[in-house]
Amino acid sequence: MLVSKVAVSFLSLISGSRAFAISPRYSFNAIRGGASKLSMSTAAPTEVKPLQETSSAYKELYETLQSITQLKRVSAVLDYDRMVLMPSSEDAAAARGAQQAVLASIIHEKSTDAKIGELIAESLKDIEASSEEHQEERRVLALTQKSFDKNTKIPAELEAKRAKLQSAAYTAWVKARTASDFSLFESTLKECFETAQQVAECTRENESIPLYTQMLDEFETGMDASRIDDLFSEIKTALVPLIQKVLASSTPPSTDVLNGEFPIEVQKKINEDIVTKMGFDVNSGRCDESVHPFTMSFGPSDVRITSRYSTSEWYQGLAASIHEAGHAMYEQNIKDSGLEIDSYLSMGAHESQSLFWERHIGMSKEFCKVIAEKMNAEMPNAQDFTCDSIYGAINSVSKSEIRVEADELTYPLHVILRYNIERDVVEGKLDVKDIPTKWNELMKTMLDVDITDDAKGCLQDVHWSGLAIGYFPTYLIGAVTAAQLAYYCEKDLPSFRADIKNNEFGNIKAWLVEQVHIHGRRYESLDAMLEDQLGEKLNPKYFIDYLTKKYCDLYKV
Repeated sequence: MLVSKVAVSFLSLISGSRAFAISPRYSFNAIRGGASKLSMSTAAPTEVKPLQETSSAYKELYETLQSITQLKRVSAVLDYDRMVLMPSSEDAAAARGAQQAVLASIIHEKSTDAKIGELIAESLKDIEASSEEHQEERRVLALTQKSFDKNTKIPAELEAKRAKLQSAAYTAWVKARTASDFSLFESTLKECFETAQQVAECTRENESIPLYTQMLDEFETGMDASRIDDLFSEIKTALVPLIQKVLASSTPPSTDVLNGEFPIEVQKKINEDIVTKMGFDVNSGRCDESVHPFTMSFGPSDVRITSRYSTSEWYQGLAASIHEAGHAMYEQNIKDSGLEIDSYLSMGAHESQSLFWERHIGMSKEFCKVIAEKMNAEMPNAQDFTCDSIYGAINSVSKSEIRVEADELTYPLHVILRYNIERDVVEGKLDVKDIPTKWNELMKTMLDVDITDDAKGCLQDVHWSGLAIGYFPTYLIGAVTAAQLAYYCEKDLPSFRADIKNNEFGNIKAWLVEQVHIHGRRYESLDAMLEDQLGEKLNPKYFIDYLTKKYCDLYKV
């Protein structure tokens, strides 16, 4: 899970990372015959002075925005400590909540200073008076104006309330999940939904925009609910019969190779070796352990990932490590400016990077050869791990209660379930107290799974405790995007499969940097970026085709 920057305390991933340069010997867009507005080129750039050298207003705005970014990074450090290292007592949570509430108020005050609006206007005037286009700076100003308008609509008291609630809600969620008792979390969750709705009411442009649509825009900018509905409908229509066919197969692969005794410290070493080889820079980050795997960035030189482990099953920890490393590599390779233009485009775009690595690399038959070699060499008392046995086991399909442990074929239905529930709560069609019952009903009708306790049901995810309502759809958007990127990456790189088999990922990572990472928020939406870089908008065809071929082959159906 990527911990996003949308809310200052719980969701506190902050923009900005160290500069990353690759030698643009060629443009993949040119190979495809496209002409990307933002694709890399070998042509010598025209020398243009940065606007901050010619506009005092833009220089002051630039410095102000960077100062706010640093404060947000401080908040992120506090949040990471809370989720990984801080004592778990209610007193500790209350103290940290008070600290983060004060910091959130300071950030909010600086972000809503009327001077920012004045500097934006003055900077635009300076651009108009200049002989240069300054397209980059225009985009910076447009993003800053949008954020400024949104920030000024949220009262300081509400921002402080949100920050304090996130800390208390996280602690309440952990307590309720441990006890598997939704009643311990019910009142707090109700407040989380109400507070998130208050924020949405403040930030939407007019009352004709549904609150849930406004919440979605916080995470997947430029993609409205109707577009998401169309995508989900096409995917559900294709996958439901495919899942039924696969589950009815008489030749399911064995999962025995996943189970046994696996020392956690050995797992951690193997996982760190693997993600480092893929391209995660451990000198600019670290790997830790937490209740729920996540990624958080404090800036260019410090991007951290966490995973969770079991002594009786090794793959879930590895999958989580690769997944989070995919998020982290995106953050480590976004351009370095400390401005919003150099932050991730959307949550769907970010999730596409984690799922690209987890599924299209980590779950490929070629990479299973790499895993087998590592396990046989380093796991004590190792059984005979083979490429085929691992490939079958990690791609096996089964009914699962837990979203993060679900196979990639049934996973989309887990996302759609959460999407439906949170939307119904926001739209007043479902009371918070009835979430467990509704959850259990949908799990039975959609996935034929019986939920026996709350911890394995509606308490399994951390998101709602962080007021991240509207986040869940981005997981499926990310999966669809990852499949489309994988299709074009293999098309552009003839050595794609051989590179994976040989545990060499430089070319693949460089392709992702060029197609996705370096662009930050220079595009208006994920659709716009994909259309410019790949030649078409988000298309579920690649996702459906990938799953259909893979699982029909594996299950011989």
